[in-house]
Amino acid sequence: MLRRLHPTQPASFAFTPANAKWAQAQIAKYPEGRQASAIIPLLWRAQEQEGWLTKPAIEGIADMLGLAYIRALEVATFYFMFQLQPVGALAHIQVCGTTTCMICGAEDLIGVCKDLIAEQAHEISADGNFSWEEVECLGACANAPMAQIGKDFYEDLTADKFREILAAFGRGEIPTPGPQNGRYAAEPLSGLTSLKNYESGRAQYNASAGLATAYGDTIKRIQGDEVPILKPRRTPAPPAAKAAAKPAPVAPPAKTAAKNASAPADTPAQPKKLKAAKKGGADDLKEIKGIGPALEKLLNDLGIFHYDQIAGWSAAEISWVDNNLQGFKGRVSRDGWTQQAKILATGGETEFSKRVAKGKVY
Repeated sequence: MLRRLHPTQPASFAFTPANAKWAQAQIAKYPEGRQASAIIPLLWRAQEQEGWLTKPAIEGIADMLGLAYIRALEVATFYFMFQLQPVGALAHIQVCGTTTCMICGAEDLIGVCKDLIAEQAHEISADGNFSWEEVECLGACANAPMAQIGKDFYEDLTADKFREILAAFGRGEIPTPGPQNGRYAAEPLSGLTSLKNYESGRAQYNASAGLATAYGDTIKRIQGDEVPILKPRRTPAPPAAKAAAKPAPVAPPAKTAAKNASAPADTPAQPKKLKAAKKGGADDLKEIKGIGPALEKLLNDLGIFHYDQIAGWSAAEISWVDNNLQGFKGRVSRDGWTQQAKILATGGETEFSKRVAKGKVY
């Protein structure tokens, strides 16, 4: 199915302070050079905050992770859990329409959605509270037909029961998720035929429905402060410690030195590095499009702190940096760092640096 970004987009996106803190903690879980792996949880949190995944949110998260926009778009458009258009303010309903559910009555559920919400999928109801769509298998075939509402599954549905559930949501109630025909979980309709000893002493609801009932967040959007932030799995060593761990460079023999002196000008050459930022402090390298927090730290570890350093790189130095950015190889050339750095080094601004300065990116 072709998925496109919605034609009407907000002007900007920014995480709430709590969500921004959460996002940085997620990025810190991944090894150095692999922070882009945090893209799915960050996109999901942006959707939870806004209700749907906007173009500014996708691009803002790409900037946070040092990713080209197309890479973030590839992820956002591939996974159907990401809503690329506005959804109902109260709840978005996903009706499973794959074989088992279709045989067991999914078309009747879709009919209810058309009657109560909107004639077409992805349209928002007249009161602005609901939207719906038909989706591929949600993995509850033994409890067909079913629908996902918000975060939870409502299973063993009939058209009448589905109408009751939607009406309850409209009244501000949260119907108990799980099977809706009296079944405990996914056992045969006639009851257990084995493992019958598990029937005695069991909880009121199965594990999934029980947790959903306990949390009460079926349609509540995550705000960022519900779950404690976990400590990062890695504790990066300070730049000084890393530098101390490296053996001191050994002067090359005379023959080797002579050979290097006669090497072609385009042979990769490491740029001159600084032991620390100048007295005025390091420049905000994140104002260069393509450099996120992870890349900025990596550059600082390489002795790069200022715009004028990047602006002055030769072709050979650009080649060296491109080849030594672990996990981000080729980024300097692809994103035009030196051109941006030349503008910023002279006190100028780029459209991207303006967005960073206004707090619209990080």
